[in-house]
Amino acid sequence: MSFKFEKLIIWQKAMDLAEEVHELSKKFPKEEIYNLTSQIRRAADSITLNIAEGSIGQTNPEQARFIGYALRSLAEVVTCLYKAKRRKYIEDTEFKRHYSECYNLMNMIVGFKKSIK
Repeated sequence: MSFKFEKLIIWQKAMDLAEEVHELSKKFPKEEIYNLTSQIRRAADSITLNIAEGSIGQTNPEQARFIGYALRSLAEVVTCLYKAKRRKYIEDTEFKRHYSECYNLMNMIVGFKKSIK
């Protein structure tokens, strides 16, 4: 027994990303706890939450709308990664790895959204 969204690869990948972002954000200085740390964690969690919410009893247009929200949250995560890199909270190699994961997830989500008719 499982929910429909649990079978979605995009949801599974987004769950992984959210956990990685949470771990990464532990490196941020304490002064960022209510700013960048909180923002990147909430944005990463929002990706999975919107994918899940859109898949439960929604019409196709509504599901596509929630997938759109997930994409917007993913863009927020990428922007926060840039902020963290510019503020020297993360190394360039960490940035590139997480950026690549975000880019791949974006392509998967866009593909999924296009498949919703």
